[in-house]
Amino acid sequence: MKTAYIVKGYRTAVGKAPKGVFRFKRPDDLAAETINYMMKQLPEFDKNRIDDVIVGNAMPEAEQGLNVGRLISLMGLETEAVPGVTVNRYCASGLETIAMATAKIQSGMADCIIAGGTESMSYIPMGGYKPVPNYKTAKAGNESYYWGMGLTAEAVAKEYNVSKEDQNEFAYNSHQKAIKAQKEDRFQDQIAPIEVEDIFVDKNNKKQSKKYTVNKDQGPRADTSIEVLNKLRPVFAEKGSVTAGNSSQMSDGAAFVMVMSEEMVKELNLEPIARLVSYAAVGVEPRIMGIGPVKAIPKALKQAGLKLDDISLIELNEAFASQSLAVKRELGINQDILNVNGGAIAMGHPLGCTGAKLSVQIFDEMRKRQLNDKYAMVTMCVGTGQGAAGVYEFLK
Repeated sequence: MKTAYIVKGYRTAVGKAPKGVFRFKRPDDLAAETINYMMKQLPEFDKNRIDDVIVGNAMPEAEQGLNVGRLISLMGLETEAVPGVTVNRYCASGLETIAMATAKIQSGMADCIIAGGTESMSYIPMGGYKPVPNYKTAKAGNESYYWGMGLTAEAVAKEYNVSKEDQNEFAYNSHQKAIKAQKEDRFQDQIAPIEVEDIFVDKNNKKQSKKYTVNKDQGPRADTSIEVLNKLRPVFAEKGSVTAGNSSQMSDGAAFVMVMSEEMVKELNLEPIARLVSYAAVGVEPRIMGIGPVKAIPKALKQAGLKLDDISLIELNEAFASQSLAVKRELGINQDILNVNGGAIAMGHPLGCTGAKLSVQIFDEMRKRQLNDKYAMVTMCVGTGQGAAGVYEFLK
């Protein structure tokens, strides 16, 4: 079996949806410009040697439909020679594409693949424009297959005894860690700057435009507090505990990595960043989909021949504070290595992009901490009752 290495990785900043910095930026443009920026960091590399572009997306329709993966390949690489494909495992889509790229290279089916994800929740609403549940399935007692994520978060909070107070404290700490990381410029090396143009009508009813560069995550709030979070009302259940403040933010963003065979790495004299050691996706009860990582993490660790104590850093996607706390408690995850720079409650969750975004973040954090030859993990719950986890070995 061949060895596959990750040699480059970048992400956009994450914008709030639907009225944030990327509200006028299409998701295919976000992705194409991120890939283009990554390629500029490899100026001598022949882009026609790339075997595929695999793009994760959770709501592949409208501006991110029409096999957006192929369109992004054409737009970002500016060549017709490289194919493209779109993959959907909801919130794990970005991580799934990296696993697919790794597996194809390990099998000898490819030598170089760009993998990642893009999502605009400003353009495409949660669930898409026309969700059509199967009536027979729902009538048979399987309504939870189609539950909104907020209802599943309430179910997890109830079943695993996660209080509103604990959820709000977790959310507050997520913002505090993210603000601290921004002040220390811990994200800047990983972010591809994206130029946006806002078009608007001024007070004189004249059309105006403004161009500027986005290179900072929009989500973290320095003004939040426990008191403010405690005052927020539940939004998914009348007497519930899940609020807008302890849930992940709707977001826009893109992130991509380049995965390359060991032979090509040596030929081009590149220094690899990391390798994906193992990847596992699992199924759980859709009603409590947030608990997915509890099943996925042990499976990924077993594949890698590792234990949880061998992992130096973990990025657990904070879909909701309730499920994040349930996962942390069930597995006994050390808080000191968990989401050290904040999570999706503060930073945002651009669905199909998130798995790749968290991967790029964890590579950069491992580098900054100089944790050579150490292991890191990216994991998340996934809609309709799934969980996913990937173990990385950091090499640079």
